Amino acid sequence: IEKFEIMAIPFFILAGNFLTHGGVARRMIRFATSMVGHWYGGLGLAGVLACALFAAVSGSSPATVVAIGSILMPAMVKAGFPKRFGAGVITTSGALGILIPPSIVMVMYSVATNTSVGALFMAGVIPGIGLAMVLGGVTWYRARTNNYPRMAKSSFAERFKAFRESAWGLLLIVIVMGGIYSGMFTPTEAAAMSAVYAFVVAVFVYKDLSLSDVPRVLLNSANMSAMLLYIITNAVLFSFIMTNENIPQTLADWMLGHGLGMIAFLLAVNVILLLAGNFMEPSSIVLIFAPILFPVAMTLGIDPVHFGILMVVNMEVGMCHPPVGLNLYVASGITKMGITELTIAVWPWLLSMLAFLVLITYVPIISTWLPTRLGMM
Repeated sequence: IEKFEIMAIPFFILAGNFLTHGGVARRMIRFATSMVGHWYGGLGLAGVLACALFAAVSGSSPATVVAIGSILMPAMVKAGFPKRFGAGVITTSGALGILIPPSIVMVMYSVATNTSVGALFMAGVIPGIGLAMVLGGVTWYRARTNNYPRMAKSSFAERFKAFRESAWGLLLIVIVMGGIYSGMFTPTEAAAMSAVYAFVVAVFVYKDLSLSDVPRVLLNSANMSAMLLYIITNAVLFSFIMTNENIPQTLADWMLGHGLGMIAFLLAVNVILLLAGNFMEPSSIVLIFAPILFPVAMTLGIDPVHFGILMVVNMEVGMCHPPVGLNLYVASGITKMGITELTIAVWPWLLSMLAFLVLITYVPIISTWLPTRLGMM
């Protein structure tokens, strides 16, 4: 717990809560709708874009699903979209919350493996945009195939007005990423800055959150932070025991002794993490499995940043499939649909996420190109 990077977690949670309750999500949806609403499945595509934008300021997938889904789902149903289509879009696009930086799960991985948080954040940018485009492509294809409704094309003036209204929220992306890249502040300091900025925007700029609501937001954030810190404490203890018993090194020696190469190892990692995603939530998986698998990955010459992004994409898939996919349960609360029905709804997008996972696994340059170009690796 003494690690400075862990301090980023409560601050990112607090920033996400201020933005969720402070009207930022609503303005981002309006901006996204003005940009892509006239395409096939307009509101669905707006959901993907809005989730990507909100992911870039929140750091949490469930928070993204709640913030965007609670506003967009009723609008999609009212516009004539099937409930399953809307639920599939929001549940899977919400998973972008942990891939597009800032990301709480990336901070967890950094704590477990001593990998640079800044490099991980930058490494998540291209995969995050790529996955958003994949999910948008699936949404557009299904909407066009089924002739779902589209909206009237917004004028330039309407788009500019929507952008201007959402600019305060979008500026947070520049503050966090620009501040980290420029060296102005560390990722932990960026998290603290984002929390203060989100408070000012929600309370004094947009004024959607009154000062009397602030204690409730602080309490919710404290509860979530305490839960995650408890998980971290126990996972770090487990990791210490595993290392003390020399289990990671034994596993590495066994794999190398049996001629298990990089391709087979990465395939095995994906299978293990996807199976773990059936029963555990992302923070626990990263903190328990990263210390075991990371030494083996290093022995095989796998880049630590690439391995981190690989784990995060696995977590995204895990959040969207049963029995304990967090996003499924959050979406169930918003849509009032059962887990079984939601599972059927997300399959087209989930299959595309699995294909994207294979691409990320075996094409490491997708993850490593940007941080390498920026001199962070």
